[in-house]
Amino acid sequence: MDSFRKNLLGLAALMALLAVAPLLLGNDYYLTVLTLSAINAIIVVGLNLLLGHAGQISLGHGAFYGLAAYTSAILTATLGLPVFLGGLAGVLCAGVVALAIGIPTLKLHGHYLAMATLGFGLIVYIVFNEAVGLTGGPSGFTGIPRLSLAGMELTSDLGYYYLCAGCLGLVILVALNLIDSRTGRALRALHTSEKAAQAVGVDIARYKLAVFVLSALYAGLAGVLYAHYLTFIAPASFGFLYSVELIVMVVLGGMSSIFGSVAGAFFLTALPEFLRAFENIEILLFGAILIVCMIFLPEGLAGGVRAVRARLFRRAKGAGDA
Repeated sequence: MDSFRKNLLGLAALMALLAVAPLLLGNDYYLTVLTLSAINAIIVVGLNLLLGHAGQISLGHGAFYGLAAYTSAILTATLGLPVFLGGLAGVLCAGVVALAIGIPTLKLHGHYLAMATLGFGLIVYIVFNEAVGLTGGPSGFTGIPRLSLAGMELTSDLGYYYLCAGCLGLVILVALNLIDSRTGRALRALHTSEKAAQAVGVDIARYKLAVFVLSALYAGLAGVLYAHYLTFIAPASFGFLYSVELIVMVVLGGMSSIFGSVAGAFFLTALPEFLRAFENIEILLFGAILIVCMIFLPEGLAGGVRAVRARLFRRAKGAGDA
């Protein structure tokens, strides 16, 4: 209970920070970066449950992200379905496809599971590129309407940012409740040892499939928000490199921490924007920063914060004893 209360306080602090962040920025461009960071963070929270707590890797979450985005875009822009229904259909599409893919692929382990999800992601990416009549092909899909609430279209970037931040807070709350539940304990058990978890009665196939589908639903929600925010999507946004970037966000932030993964998502989304001043060596600097972080922060940003806090506590305790 104490840990859950701490997590709730952490969530409240995060939401307060997200609420005041736009007020500290005088540039609409930075607001766009914040919005995209919040969208990426939604996917990363789901991946943290899958990778950090259940120990299952996926290199295909960019595909779920894209499936939801294209489903919602086609239903609303081409077929004229209301935006809310189109977005709901997009999220459900990602979940149903994850269920269909997860049943056979989650029987695999380690590198084999990674390769299976990678293959799925590549197939979806090829479909996005080749189905020109449906998706627009490499040129992209345009004319996607903005989301609307209570019949009012969200034309304001600030309003859309707060919507994305609110969705992020909601998915974090669901994830924190899940982690502190019996299901969360079962996920951590199968991460530690699937054989041991099965020996004590954990239905590992059911739990692995459930968390895989949940993480895909998170990616689907992010895909819908992304499509209706930019009102334009293209296959390049949902490729293999994006799926790898999502994994890096989880690892850099800290696989055992939901808040660490959120920090990793915001950091890696914003970092390329700050490196644009070094256009010729941007990739080199990006790689160097990641290498330095992984050398000195092997447990991610969250692990680094815990280490600093423990060191300060020991120092304060030593000074008190003296």
